[in-house]
Amino acid sequence: MHFADVAEIIDELNLDEAVFIIKLLDSEKTSEALMELDEDQRERIINALSPKEIAGELEEMDTDDAADILSELSEEVAQEVINEIEDEQHAEDIVELLRYDENSAGGLMAKELIKVNENWSVTGCLSEMRAQGENVTRVHSIYVVDNANKLKGRLSLKDLITAPDNAPIKDVYIPKVDFVNVHTTGEEVARLMRKYDLEAIPVVDELNRLVGRITIDDIVDFITEEAEKDYQLASGISQDVEANDSIWDLTKARLPWLVLG
Repeated sequence: MHFADVAEIIDELNLDEAVFIIKLLDSEKTSEALMELDEDQRERIINALSPKEIAGELEEMDTDDAADILSELSEEVAQEVINEIEDEQHAEDIVELLRYDENSAGGLMAKELIKVNENWSVTGCLSEMRAQGENVTRVHSIYVVDNANKLKGRLSLKDLITAPDNAPIKDVYIPKVDFVNVHTTGEEVARLMRKYDLEAIPVVDELNRLVGRITIDDIVDFITEEAEKDYQLASGISQDVEANDSIWDLTKARLPWLVLG
């Protein structure tokens, strides 16, 4: 069963039944289903799990999704969850993302990507890509870096597979690549990706080192959330609510403006 179908079923259940399903199924399936749920529903389910169980879900998520989940927990519980994550590199990557403002490129990016060194040969590059690909759900782009991990360009899959086996990547890659800094605003990231019709964009730090990438689904989620905030502000809603919340919840949210009116 597809994870979107699992999420649809969970959404129809009460809390106890939803938690039972999450515990029953494999984390590889439920981790993706959790990200499909309404934020409030997901938060209720997560709060009903133990730190070890939450860690099991986070280990199967991309780092950006895992960081979003972790940021919703109390500081004490979040630390317990981090301690339960067996993959130390994954845990470090998640913690790193929590350092950035949630509306910046650093807060939107994920650490999972495919990168190759400009000094590798085509044969060595393919071998390394296979190893890296195990941790990447979808390969949007292949980025090229130097020995200091500084972004140099991007690599066309067509150019890679048609180049001689012993050719160095520096003779094959495309030096022009659009990128953003970790402190670039989400709005600017969205503008660039829309302008250049990008499926993904790499993110660099202050030293131009490649640290992550933002995909189109990440930026669509950001745009949707910002649009909802703008709508609520224009409607005089004073707190976070969802479109499918009850009439009473929506009315309470607008109460200050209703009273003033």
